[in-house]
Amino acid sequence: MAKQCNGFWTKFPMTDAARSFLPYARQSIDEGDIAAVAAVLRGDWLTTGPKVKAFEETFAAKVGARFAVSCSSGTAGLHLASLALALGEGDAIVVPALTFPATANAARYVGAEVIFAGVDPDSGLMGASDLNAALEGAADKGAKAVFPVHLNGQCRDMEAIAALAAERGLKVVEDACHALGTTYRTDRGETVTVGSCRHSDLAVFSFHPVKTIAMGEGGAVTTNDEALYERLVKLRNHGMTHDAKAFENAELAFDGDGSANPWYYEMTELGFNYRASDIDCALGLSQLGKLDHFVSRRRALAAHYDDSLAPLAPLARPVSRLADCEPAWHLYVVLIDFTTAGISRAVLMQKLRDEGIGTQVHFIPVYEQQLLPVWVYLAWGEEIKWWTLLGAALILAGLAQRYFRRGKGDSTIDGDVA
Repeated sequence: MAKQCNGFWTKFPMTDAARSFLPYARQSIDEGDIAAVAAVLRGDWLTTGPKVKAFEETFAAKVGARFAVSCSSGTAGLHLASLALALGEGDAIVVPALTFPATANAARYVGAEVIFAGVDPDSGLMGASDLNAALEGAADKGAKAVFPVHLNGQCRDMEAIAALAAERGLKVVEDACHALGTTYRTDRGETVTVGSCRHSDLAVFSFHPVKTIAMGEGGAVTTNDEALYERLVKLRNHGMTHDAKAFENAELAFDGDGSANPWYYEMTELGFNYRASDIDCALGLSQLGKLDHFVSRRRALAAHYDDSLAPLAPLARPVSRLADCEPAWHLYVVLIDFTTAGISRAVLMQKLRDEGIGTQVHFIPVYEQQLLPVWVYLAWGEEIKWWTLLGAALILAGLAQRYFRRGKGDSTIDGDVA
């Protein structure tokens, strides 16, 4: 088996273990990606250099934002967004309960509390009504921001969420780590690209290998606000500045004729080393050139999975699709009624594993993580039953691939990125 990219088979032999086991996702790397990284390794810059700038400019243009700031991971991006907005102790951030812990951790990193909002039981997404219910139930908690999560690649109610946030004085940070390439339509029929920050202050992306494009590890934050952009750049580099206008220690900063010393810098606030390297960004830039193909293939695979799983309904069914969203699928999630099916989640996962099919739970609701000392408001009501099933959803990206290999003989699906 070989990896497929851009419709051509590339000569990257898989190990015996990989050949016999199909994970729920894997990166797609071709010779162009390898050449791009090798060129950096042969050059002068390994850390922050010209490839970082090129990646950021290309990424911003791709999603339609004024600015993009690369960083070391999506988690780092969420932390940077919280810092850039000056969120901290005494503040609270609204986060949907179904997400990876990093979304809520971004609040805790800066000392803010977390208000967990309920989600739609069929899609797993927080809507404007869920946000409003959480805010009403936590009116005394000092909510200052909301972090909508574009779970699995879909987004919901961004226009309405932005309007409600503006009314309540909240900042909006899109956790778009699943949604590079996703678009949605406004009430007036306009198409908006996730990351353009049309209805948010900042948007955060991840380039982990299972995401739409891979940088090994890596992330980016987009914004249209120049002041936020400048804070992001400074905070990802230890909080340091080389801007003479910001210098406070004139004795060290300037020479006798008033010129800024070229070697001088100041750390004006506590920051972090969250930089991405030229090696990372060379791979990211090469992958970004294939984004449209990756998105197209993921959508095609999702359609195949829909067809192959249809006979299993209603015991197993895909999460609901939103009519106003065109997702770039990160994960293919199935809702399973384990009780009616007469099988437990663990047993099903093991049986699939025995068949060489990898699955995963995305996600354990964050409030179940006992480490988080947070204040919780849950607006679920009678929807808790199906919500529990959603929290137990399996990622069956391998199932349809195995079906097509055995039943249809469609080799174009074998080995593709799910």
